[in-house]
Amino acid sequence: MASVTFDQATRLYPGSTRPAVDALNLEVADGEFLVLVGPSGCGKSTSLRMLAGLEEVNSGRILIGDRDVTDIPPKDRDIAMVFQNYALYPHMTVAENMGFALKIAGVNKDERATRVLEAAKLLDLEPYLNRKPKALSGGQRQRVAMGRAIVRQPQVFLMDEPLSNLDAKLRVQTRTQIASLQRRLGVTTVYVT
Repeated sequence: MASVTFDQATRLYPGSTRPAVDALNLEVADGEFLVLVGPSGCGKSTSLRMLAGLEEVNSGRILIGDRDVTDIPPKDRDIAMVFQNYALYPHMTVAENMGFALKIAGVNKDERATRVLEAAKLLDLEPYLNRKPKALSGGQRQRVAMGRAIVRQPQVFLMDEPLSNLDAKLRVQTRTQIASLQRRLGVTTVYVT
């Protein structure tokens, strides 16, 4: 786990005269759950994407713990991002989807299976491990996407409107599950809604 610091972080899109994110100063404590709320176009998702390394930081810097990650590629930042569209592989089972990043990272099969099973238990996904995404509800798919992030054991979770594709009742239920899960894991989380 680690803290997150935005130090005068700015993002100016090419051709624009006004920054999408202007000299953002923000500290997220180790283990904190921070929710970024605001109107559309105010820079919430851009800030999250800057932290993930998916958007350039034109000036200022971003730290994860004591490490300046401003110019470090996304894969080397030790973060895991959960997107609103789940981004699951349709031809893979739930277990394969959850363990895929570990497989790519060279984690051995037994360790992958252990981590996937632990995450599946946390997320009530055990009965679905051999199913493909199309056989799951929207809420179950979202939990698979969260499980894929959890198995990586990152320092920071990033969640970009992860519940926007769910109906209102399921959103409330899943939001409660996310908060409970974050408290149990104690991982620093930045959540955009």
